[in-house]
Amino acid sequence: MICHARANAIAVPQFIQSRALQVPIRLRPLTVEDGDEWSEVRWRNDAWLSPWESGDPLHGQPMSFDTWIRRLRDNERDGTGVVFVMEYRQRIVGQISLGAICYGAMRTGVVGYWVDERYAGRGFTPMAVALLADWAMFNPDGPHLHRLEIALLPENVRSRRVAIKVGARFEGVRRAYMYVNGRWRDHETYALTSEDAPNGFTARVMAA
Repeated sequence: MICHARANAIAVPQFIQSRALQVPIRLRPLTVEDGDEWSEVRWRNDAWLSPWESGDPLHGQPMSFDTWIRRLRDNERDGTGVVFVMEYRQRIVGQISLGAICYGAMRTGVVGYWVDERYAGRGFTPMAVALLADWAMFNPDGPHLHRLEIALLPENVRSRRVAIKVGARFEGVRRAYMYVNGRWRDHETYALTSEDAPNGFTARVMAA
């Protein structure tokens, strides 16, 4: 089967990293070969993550890991989203996604993230958001977005700290914004724009 390039297809890099700034983590695309390791990390952290887990209110058919990976590749070809694992010392310690990408006059996307509880408190998630933002906004091969949004439950203090650490601005509360744990929940929204860090978000986070 021949897969033709699509106008907004994302050129997914093998890694997103910054050796010059001595960032201890790197991002890389999630692949089918990650099935066992990703599953072990994710389900070991189920109690830690489940209060913040979004879901489909229409309860669509569950997907296998392999099917999910194929869906991710479709999203990359369509230019609508991409998922990376956070990697520390060649081990998966979390995940970060860029989804709901819009082009044209908006050039925006929504960032989601989680980290293994064993590695919480080390600053890995703000580093991951900064690396992702620099790639998505400034990298010549990235999607050239102008704005990234982070939406979080008001009681999710840890996620709010991440948004603040990367310099995202609070924009308000969106009513019934996302379906979480069986009901539609209000979310606080924070945003980054490319003008916020002309020298790069990673440099700003590491300097702080």
